[in-house]
Amino acid sequence: MQQSDFESISRVSVPDLDSILGKPFPVLDDGFVRLVDYMGSDESIVQAARVSYGKGTKKVNEDRGLIRYLMRHRHSTPFEMCELKLHVRVPMDTWRQWIRHRMANVNEYSTRYSVAIDSAQTTLPGEWRVQSIGNKQGSDGYLESSKGDHLTKRETEFQKFATDIYNERLEMGVAREQARKDLPLATYTEAYWKIDLHNLLHFLALRMDDHAQLEVRLFAKTIGEQIVKKWVPNAWEAFVDYRLSALNLTKYDTEIISALNTSGIEGAKKKAIELGLLDEQGSTAKKSREREELEYKLKEMGFSIPW
Repeated sequence: MQQSDFESISRVSVPDLDSILGKPFPVLDDGFVRLVDYMGSDESIVQAARVSYGKGTKKVNEDRGLIRYLMRHRHSTPFEMCELKLHVRVPMDTWRQWIRHRMANVNEYSTRYSVAIDSAQTTLPGEWRVQSIGNKQGSDGYLESSKGDHLTKRETEFQKFATDIYNERLEMGVAREQARKDLPLATYTEAYWKIDLHNLLHFLALRMDDHAQLEVRLFAKTIGEQIVKKWVPNAWEAFVDYRLSALNLTKYDTEIISALNTSGIEGAKKKAIELGLLDEQGSTAKKSREREELEYKLKEMGFSIPW
């Protein structure tokens, strides 16, 4: 094999992404997301899928079609060929949810070695959310402004008090690793976060979802719409079509929809009873998260609830 058998390769560059390198995109009151570095592009996905050294097909529409096929059929390794490195500033409680996604390389700001970042997320009076009744880990609506005013005032007092105690400990010579122990979870932390596109899209699918907590959802939306969309536009388009905006039908879902199509409302109700989504009388008195999710899907597809 001769050197002449190989063509020279230039580093992949995406001009739209190069133009935002280092630019901070603000999130919340003092958080941000910055693109630090990247590797690959839509072309890299196509190249990996075809295991070729060149650009593959010269027809852009064929490259787009291949990427859509790969996304539709949940291929992973071609998307893993692209990587993104971000610099983020995030409240610690939000970071706890973020860091649960383990398929990334992370280096976080250390309050053991450095003084804690002198910033904590604050909540405006109209931003205090009410606990959801149907979802134990979610919120639903907002508190009235009079209560919000009180809570925001108390939050400000508490954060100042915690910061004063922390600074007092440092001034008295307490080790940073111990002085930090009573800092609020609202305190901002920073990290470098590097992840491949396949796992990044999984992160975005979960954290851009309406069920995700608002704060982490805002960060995910910024990453997706301000960075990933510019980086790999064809992959992003396919991701929106086949993940973000798609409905996933389970075996139960398809059986009930099929029964509704062939046997009408009574057939669908009978099938739902058989599958345990309704009680023996065909009533919805029995709580079922799976049935509620099916009802949502039916409404999205333009069907009336058949029970």
